[in-house]
Amino acid sequence: MKKIGFLGLGHMGGPMAANLVKAGYEVCAFDPAPAAQERARADGATVMTTAREAAVDRDVVITMLPDGKLVLDVYAELLPAAEPGTLFIDCSTIDVADAKAAAAQAEAVGHRPLDAPVSGGVAGATAGTLTFMVGGATADFAEAREVLEVMGGKVVHCGEAGVGQAAKICNNMLLGISMIGLSEALVLGERLGLSHQSFFDVVSTASGQSWALTSYCPVPGPVPASPANHDYQPGFATALMSKDLTLAANALRANGIDGRLGQLAAAIYERFNHTDVGRDFSAIITDIRDRSGEDTE
Repeated sequence: MKKIGFLGLGHMGGPMAANLVKAGYEVCAFDPAPAAQERARADGATVMTTAREAAVDRDVVITMLPDGKLVLDVYAELLPAAEPGTLFIDCSTIDVADAKAAAAQAEAVGHRPLDAPVSGGVAGATAGTLTFMVGGATADFAEAREVLEVMGGKVVHCGEAGVGQAAKICNNMLLGISMIGLSEALVLGERLGLSHQSFFDVVSTASGQSWALTSYCPVPGPVPASPANHDYQPGFATALMSKDLTLAANALRANGIDGRLGQLAAAIYERFNHTDVGRDFSAIITDIRDRSGEDTE
């Protein structure tokens, strides 16, 4: 089986690496945080002392990092250390331009890059049911698929380098807009005397149905597994949604798209992230409720 280097063992990367170990892969991992290192050791990974060591003599190097600048900085360190032809899979969510730059740097020194951001949150990372949106060469995708399928329930080749990131920011822009719209409708229903369960029973099978409602309902009760039933513990943190919506808003402006809802959603989550750090993004309903005035009738 392929030897894998894994860099970035946070809330998402840690469970992803653990699933690779469970599947029988030899995983050499690195993260600067001592707590993440201890979890990885407990999960059976070999924890290396530097990022560079994790990339030496690996068939595949996977990165799951917070932003594009860090991806580019880490690639500058790893690419010279890796064996020529190493498959580099970046699962971070970053700007499309950064993803293309990382791919170009990897190709320039003889490696095979893929951008493969994910959807599914911590629950999906733990269960191995993530959706991977992959950009890069078809042959490289075909080779990477067996590794990605260990960590994900769905693996989609979206196109050339950077297009995986394009799919991710489009998906999360829609998700952010959907959650805001759903939350506004729920708060309106509350004001009009409609119970949360009645709202769910109607809308979940009507034309307003959405994944945000049926899988991630932002009020306690109708979907027991949603963060709303656990004091909005993430899940998918507001800070991450704010980051992804900022990427989407930047892309809208850069490409001349009249994306008023996407830009408004980015502004709403940026503001909310300043006041509610650490909560799940579905907690936006509490902000809408708090900001709503009294009934004027």
